[in-house]
Amino acid sequence: MADQLRVVEICAGAGGQSLGLERAGFEHELAVELDTNAIQTLKLNRPGWKIGEGDVADPSVWDPADYQGIDLFAGGVPCPPFTIAGKQLGATDERDLFAWAVKQCREMKPRALLLENVRGLSMNRFTAYRQAVLDELHDMEYIADWKLLQASDFGVSQLRPRFVLVAMHAKDFAYFEWPEPATKKPFTVGELLHDLMAANGWPGANAWRDKANKIAPTIVGGSKKHGGADLGPTRAKAAWAEMGVDGWGIANDAPGPDDPIDFTPKLTWPMVARIQGWDDARYKWEFSGRKTSVYRQIGNAFPPPVAEAVGTAIHKALNPGPKAAPKPLIEDIKPVHDPVYQVLRKATRYMRLEEISQALRHPLDQHTLERHINHLKRDFEIKEKVRGSTTAYRLGEFKAFTGQEIHSRHEAFQTQLPTIS
Repeated sequence: MADQLRVVEICAGAGGQSLGLERAGFEHELAVELDTNAIQTLKLNRPGWKIGEGDVADPSVWDPADYQGIDLFAGGVPCPPFTIAGKQLGATDERDLFAWAVKQCREMKPRALLLENVRGLSMNRFTAYRQAVLDELHDMEYIADWKLLQASDFGVSQLRPRFVLVAMHAKDFAYFEWPEPATKKPFTVGELLHDLMAANGWPGANAWRDKANKIAPTIVGGSKKHGGADLGPTRAKAAWAEMGVDGWGIANDAPGPDDPIDFTPKLTWPMVARIQGWDDARYKWEFSGRKTSVYRQIGNAFPPPVAEAVGTAIHKALNPGPKAAPKPLIEDIKPVHDPVYQVLRKATRYMRLEEISQALRHPLDQHTLERHINHLKRDFEIKEKVRGSTTAYRLGEFKAFTGQEIHSRHEAFQTQLPTIS
């Protein structure tokens, strides 16, 4: 299209976000990915793309300085550091690349930043982490906003919340609006998959369609640490069972004419891909690799329809039409997710608990403050100075990897590399 904009995408995976952004009017200057099967999937579908293969934080794979002024810097950085089902190690997880990605904006100076992750990042556990990200972007004169988007609001037949960060400079952000939910409800699993489930002549397909009368639980791609593919934790499997689906694995084929009417089928990976938003019309895509790898590629992806909706909103902001009207911005006010962190960040000296409380808009008691500071220690170095029976505190370094040559991430990442996906 004539108004095509350029994007660099990191942690591109199998291309869910890639395809959505492409449909939104972005042309890929570069896609970077670690997983070899996902790389082959990208090459299979877009053989002309430039693809950086390997650890996205490895300078030998690509140089952010080569892409200064790119229109959009985007990525679906790894979810395990924030996922509710995991340990939520955040900044101390060797897979965490969120803060690193934000840091690259200093070198790349993109017009817009798009990062998506799991709902866990929106929880109280990560208020200070989010604050550090917002402060970093604010220091670079970006205006940023977070939003929890539900995939089902954009036609995806799945309960899949994603926490999305968008940042732009004020002149562009004045035109940005989050995409509105679609007016049409998504198909139920039965409606969506009936033709695939009936493809081999299974006599129970119609009855199964009627039973599978809800949208799907979140598709979980999982990790190489956890063996074969299945449809998620115990609660998700129970939800699948209610819809007549065996969630304990992925089938090679749909059930056939000799399977009983009351048979409980497993899904095939093409069925899972359709649930994730890929289809044969707008979002046609091929996948490379064996069954388990393909399932993981699909399950770990950003659903293409959601990526297209967000990408279209960004495209409109970067390339507003002649009739577009900018919205007023209050640039001097930045969101505060964690006021205790904010007080310590601004402090030029060690502060006692009572001093921290007095600096807050809403003072906190000593016990609550102590608990909050211990909470901060999970992602930040907290320096302490003891004088008699009184302890004073000062905020130290963010533990997250942001590109430091000396960081625990390097050794841990190499050790865990065979199981990182």
